[in-house]
Amino acid sequence: MNAMGLGFDDGGMAAFADSALGHGLPAEPAALIASAGLLRHRPEQALPLLERARALAPRHPVPLIALYRFHFYGHDLERAKAAGEDALAVARTALGPDFGDRPPTDDEARHDAAVRFYLFTLKGLAYLNLRLGELEEARLMLGELRRLDPRDRVGGALLAHVLQRHEALAAGLIDPAEGPGAYPAYGWGPEARP
Repeated sequence: MNAMGLGFDDGGMAAFADSALGHGLPAEPAALIASAGLLRHRPEQALPLLERARALAPRHPVPLIALYRFHFYGHDLERAKAAGEDALAVARTALGPDFGDRPPTDDEARHDAAVRFYLFTLKGLAYLNLRLGELEEARLMLGELRRLDPRDRVGGALLAHVLQRHEALAAGLIDPAEGPGAYPAYGWGPEARP
């Protein structure tokens, strides 16, 4: 789903922030997601329920999160990525056209549910791209995550380190017998640039 045209009004941002915490999901989509959870051993029956919940609440993050988890834990990473991309688009729309012109403040990155949802979704998509071998896409997402979260509040630096190590191994720059290599205790660190 493309989030363009979802039309968040002035109160839409606050409502999205609440919904990122799970609030405000209408009863019917909530019941569909709960029913799908009871059918996790029958994915062919669970998936239509999750898709229906998404159709009923297209701007709410909970059905997107449920679809993402369904596909991720079902090892269908391509479909998990598609759900994550939809979530990123919905969050981006909720945050407004000026989001990203400047990095969020440290307070926003730590406490604003909509901002954190966006940053964690970006991190999740970077991870999926790494798993799918789409390294250039992962690098772009990690670069954007680093720009928006320079203090590494959501932990994207670890993924950048994993990407850097993978590429160094592939290029023969480090010995695979060596340990995982130095990782900064916290933050992006100078060697972890995506």
